[in-house]
Amino acid sequence: MTDTPTFLKDAKDLLGRQGFATSNVWYHGTSSALVDSIKTQGLKRSGDKVLKNAAKQTMATIGNSYTESIEPVFLTQSKELAFYWAQQTVRNRSVRVEGNEHAVVFAATLSEDLNAKVKPDVGAASLLLLKEGEDFMAYLAGIYQENGFGIPDIDLMKADRMEYLTVLGMAYLNADIAPNCLDMVSE
Repeated sequence: MTDTPTFLKDAKDLLGRQGFATSNVWYHGTSSALVDSIKTQGLKRSGDKVLKNAAKQTMATIGNSYTESIEPVFLTQSKELAFYWAQQTVRNRSVRVEGNEHAVVFAATLSEDLNAKVKPDVGAASLLLLKEGEDFMAYLAGIYQENGFGIPDIDLMKADRMEYLTVLGMAYLNADIAPNCLDMVSE
């Protein structure tokens, strides 16, 4: 379980019997190393160029080609869940990038048009079958229990696509988010 700072604990306000409520405000967790870039360029699809380049170099070193895919901007409606994913980003970057990074969360306030394009991240089903996914499910279960709800009962292979959004808090936007829509969440 992560030690989520108190100012990011919002599940008590968002979580109900049907899962997490949504609005036009979404959250994105990332590394502090990317803050300046995000503040000037916004959230870009496939945004962490340092990790992309490191993967490309690794594949070249072992003689394999690397085809870069364009990933969407991953979002969640909860600051707590965004913090979890931010910690994973910091951990993943620490394997390839030296530095003293920490988890940060950005709030994205979307226009009605852009908000309508946010989709449940059903592609997360494959992630959730891995160790990283098991860790997330344990973290999520802790949030549900901490807020007086039972462990989420979801069959990842048979779940309705909206359950990925409401129960798991996993969403994506297949568009960049401009800097003027973003605010770093702080105390």
